[in-house]
Formats: sequence, structure tokens, C-alpha cells
Amino acid sequence: MKLETFSRTTPLPVSAEDAFAWHAREGALERLLPPWDDIRVVSRSGAMEDGGRVALSLPVGPVRLEWLAEYHDVEVPRQFCDVAIHGPFARWDHLHRFHPCGDAECTLTDRIEYACPGGMLGCVLGGSYVRRQLERMFRYRHATTAADLALHCRYADRPRMKVAMTGASGLIGSALRHLLASGGHEVVALHRDASNRIDVAAAEGADAVIHLAGENIAARRWSAEQKRRIMDSRVEVTRQLCEDLLELSKRPQALLSASAVGFYGSRGDEPLHETSSRGDGFLAEVCVGWEEATQAARRTGLRTVALRFGVVLSPKGGALRPLLRVFRLGAGGRIGSGTQWMSWVSLDDVVSAIYHAIMTDAMTGPVNVVAPNPVTNAEFAQTFARVLHRPALAPVPATAVKTAFGEMGQALLLSGQRVVPDVLNETGFAFRHSELETALRHMLGCHN
Repeated sequence: MKLETFSRTTPLPVSAEDAFAWHAREGALERLLPPWDDIRVVSRSGAMEDGGRVALSLPVGPVRLEWLAEYHDVEVPRQFCDVAIHGPFARWDHLHRFHPCGDAECTLTDRIEYACPGGMLGCVLGGSYVRRQLERMFRYRHATTAADLALHCRYADRPRMKVAMTGASGLIGSALRHLLASGGHEVVALHRDASNRIDVAAAEGADAVIHLAGENIAARRWSAEQKRRIMDSRVEVTRQLCEDLLELSKRPQALLSASAVGFYGSRGDEPLHETSSRGDGFLAEVCVGWEEATQAARRTGLRTVALRFGVVLSPKGGALRPLLRVFRLGAGGRIGSGTQWMSWVSLDDVVSAIYHAIMTDAMTGPVNVVAPNPVTNAEFAQTFARVLHRPALAPVPATAVKTAFGEMGQALLLSGQRVVPDVLNETGFAFRHSELETALRHMLGCHN
């Protein structure tokens, strides 16, 4: 068996004790799984201690393979090792080492001894591929570790919180749940009851409630019935949620409710700020009603934040996932004229911005959750294609969009907003990804 060694070291902005503790918490492993691979944590048995185990499910071609690892050589707070019991490698010994560099800094070293399956033949045929994938994966992992720890460190003086959340299994909710848990916060999911009303019992005593649930606006063409479903899932459900939260004996201190930049309508090249007026069209009507549905909570003095999300980018879902397939085939390009603005934001910055809003008591009212540098649709297509080393020579005519998707296509694909994140900037939020290309390269692992 031919053993190979891979190693990567990164400075971290916290002590070795804090870095080790973060890795040991629920949610940390999920934060480190690269978003371009559909790797899932299946189960855990025991804590991070000798003999503790974690099982992962990962795609290998058309099938899924279980990877079972066991912790060994755990020395708090200096190191731990996970050893593969079974999985895709003939051998996998992964040492995580934390070296102190003063009171509030350390270095993280990941050192892996591994053997490719298939013996020497496997090494010859797949050795260089495996090393490239390890470089790709651990570049992502170390960048995420450093950024997450810096975020948690900023609010280290704040008490740990109980956070109740609707939509906890969605794209944003899942990532936010893991970010909060890895910071030592308690997260409880709020579900619908038999009458399709959100059951708020678990929110009793919560410090904050985050409301993310709602009908997918891009699930199907906008018939009159579908429009009603979209409106009710946001406006009526939010109104009921607020009324029920106010009936709790121990109410939350803050409510953060989702909205969208569709509030502003389609305004061409006009920069749009939180103080800008509402726009026209169905999406604007939905967002206005959505935000007005929290009035009951605001009137009682509950700190209420309307999270106006832009286009959230992640290969795990949302708008980027279907585009990824098209562009990888070399069939991507601008949509319509390509001049419509796209106020994008990475998933990491979305969940970090929500965390920032929870922890910033002065934040209230609308908050534009967008990156500081929006792009036109044509710029997005060119940048996305360049990151993937593909052409962007297949524009989609506006008439084709209108024929295929009707009013929904006009609103979501042919219109846009040039939105500015004033509140986040003014309250000192630090974006991880201000530029589209660096965001795409990070979330797709494309650095060459």
C-alpha cells in the first residue's frame, strides 16, 4: 500500500482553545463540507473523544457511499484525528493540529496520510486527481474556518442565545442553523401544525425568531391560484406568526423576517437603498404585504428586521444550481438584453448578515442583504463562464423567456434591481465576498 501525505496550514484569529472548541461543536463539520459536493452528515455517535464516530454519505458517480470515521488521539485543545473505518480510500488518517501563537491566535494544520483504492494502479491512475481534490477541498475548509471563527469572535462578549427558526431545512435555514450551532447557540425549528399554522410553542423563551418559510416563487408559472398561494404563504402566515408570538408568556427580543429586493420593482440603473420607495408589480406587492404583516410585532416594541434578500448564490440550491448545469455544458449566456441588474449575495454572506443582525441591537427595519457590487446579467454570464472555463455564447431571447415562463419570467429573469447594502455597511458588517468572481471561485472550488 503506497501512502501519500497532504498537509495545509492556516492562521486563525482565535486561541487554540477556541478553535478546538469550534470544531467539536454541532454544526462545525457541516460548515466545512464543500458546497459543490452533495456530502451529508448521516449520524454521529459520541462526542469528539476517542472512539466517537461520524458517518457521512457522499456521491461516487451514480451511487452514494458511506464514509465512517472514528476519532482517535484526541488531546484537548491541541489535536484530534479522524480515521476512516470504511469509505472510498484504502487508508485515511486525518490529523487536525492547533498550535498556539499568543493569547488570541493559533495555526490550524490539517495533515492527512492516505492511500488511494486499487493499490499502485489506483495511485497511477487517480493519484494526481485525488491531490487536486484535496487542495480544492481544504482551501475551502480553511477559508471557511477562519471566516466563521472571525465572525464568532466579533460577538464573543455577547451571551449565547436561543434562536427559533421557520424554514430551518431550506437553503438559507440549513446553513444558518449550522452557523449558529457552531457558535454555541441553541437553535430550535418551528414547524406547521395540523391546521397549517406555525406552532410557536418551541419559541417560548427564545431570544430571537427568524422567519424564513414561504412558497417558492419560482416553482411554477404564476397562475391566479399560484399568486394567491405565494401571497398567503408570506403575508397571512407571517401575520399569524406575529400574533402567536405575542401570546407567549416570554416573548422573543427580536424578529427577523425574510423579504426580498423585489420590494423595489424594476428600476433600471437607479441605485436602490433601504430608504427607497416601493416599486410596482406582483413581487413588490408581495414584499410590501410581507413586511406590513409584521406590524403587530413592531407596535409592541419588538425589534423587527425585514431581510430584503437579493439573488442568493450557492451550488446547493437557489438560482445558481440549474444555471450551473447549463453553463458547464457550454450553453450559458445572457438573458434578454443582459442589461438588467442582478443584486447577488453569497450564501455565506447571507447567513453571516443574519447573524450580524441578531447580534446588533440597533438594527431595525429593512436591511438589504446583497453584496456591495451588483452586476448586470451579461456581466454575471461572462464571469460565471470564465470561472468554469466555458464560453457564454448562447443568449436566451426575451421572447423565449416570456413564452416559457410568462409573467414570472418577466419579473424574475428580465427585470432587476441595483440594490445597495447601506445598513450592513453602516453597522460595520464585513463581507466575505464583495466581488462576484471571488465568490463563485470559493463556492465552486474553481481557483485555476
